Amino acid sequence: MQKLEAAAIHMYKNFNKVEFIFPKEMDIEAFAENSSFEPFSVEVVNYLDALSKELNKDLSIRVYPDVATFGFFCRRANILSLKKKHSADEILRLGRGLLFHIAPSNVAVNFAYSLVSGLLAGNLNIVRVPSKNFEQIDIISRAIDRVAKHDEYQFISSRIALVRYDRTSSATSYFSSICDVRIIWGGDETISQIRENKIPPRSFDVTFSDRYSLCAINADEYVNETAPNKIAQGFYNDTYLFDQNACTAPHLLIWLGSEENVTIAKRIFWDSLYELVKLKYNVQPVIAVDKLTSFYNQSVHMNQVTKTTTPDNLIWRVELQHLVKNIDQYRCNSGYFLEYHSALLSEIKNIIDRKYQTLSYYGISNEDLNKFMKHEKPKGIDRIVPIGKTSDFSLNWDGINLINTLSRVIEVK
Repeated sequence: MQKLEAAAIHMYKNFNKVEFIFPKEMDIEAFAENSSFEPFSVEVVNYLDALSKELNKDLSIRVYPDVATFGFFCRRANILSLKKKHSADEILRLGRGLLFHIAPSNVAVNFAYSLVSGLLAGNLNIVRVPSKNFEQIDIISRAIDRVAKHDEYQFISSRIALVRYDRTSSATSYFSSICDVRIIWGGDETISQIRENKIPPRSFDVTFSDRYSLCAINADEYVNETAPNKIAQGFYNDTYLFDQNACTAPHLLIWLGSEENVTIAKRIFWDSLYELVKLKYNVQPVIAVDKLTSFYNQSVHMNQVTKTTTPDNLIWRVELQHLVKNIDQYRCNSGYFLEYHSALLSEIKNIIDRKYQTLSYYGISNEDLNKFMKHEKPKGIDRIVPIGKTSDFSLNWDGINLINTLSRVIEVK
């Protein structure tokens, strides 16, 4: 890992407004001297399983399904399954050293998945959590603190630091100056601003920028669905749980199938979703204004867009007559969806650029999805998952194998 040069140490002693969430106090110079370790080490597996159990003891996770999902991800059985998929005994790997994670401001639990990726790859981790006070962050940090009280988990606990600070602090500059890898989650502008802070010559950035996601539904299959409420629940989880702010949340729906079945499928799908949203979701008044503004903006710049009449502001549906390449510029959150009826899935190729991340789907075979990607070779789409699975974290994210990227191979001959 990088040596703490005199300038960096001076910067550390002078940066301000940093809240140490875990541990409450720390000597960063001593922290940075800790060693990295092998990916999927026994210590990490045991630690994450203990963290999972601590989270499950907290009754408040019943209110926060994203925390419950994170706890489920950390359980021993899942981590060992990931180890089989991502590790090879014949290759000697070690973590790269000190990772500096900058979590996105709008997704509460993202910081925890980023941290776990760094641990699984064998690294020390300084994680900047969102400055906004999410209860989910408190729940997870409390569990991390409780696990740290057990001596058997000190090896991993001593390689974790959670910090919070605002933009007026010089902490980003300091942490950047000592890291081996800087992991940035955020919009394009945020990434550009953070990159103004120098990192050591052999260090590098892993960036997860703002992305756009879509959903494709085969109406010919959907009209025969016996549990449409289950599909609606999955779509609700993909979108409304994060106010449609997550990069994985679909904004554009592509309907496939006959005209008759698309008409029927739309009615069933949106009616099922509306009943869920009406029961579970509270829309803020300002969002209604944002949706109206977005629609007017689209109407001015795109030809033939039509708003489908809905009972209230919980769901906005905007029908497109044409697919245009800049559709991603007209997105809005909290239940604002564009719809298009496509003759073939291949028709969407022309709009897909590197901005596109996740394609969720229903009623389309894996064979057809593989054929689409291999034959059409779209510039974007790094993930293809069933409806309801868009926010499921994977160690392959945005086309990047996190274990391979965050660790190094040692060649022995």
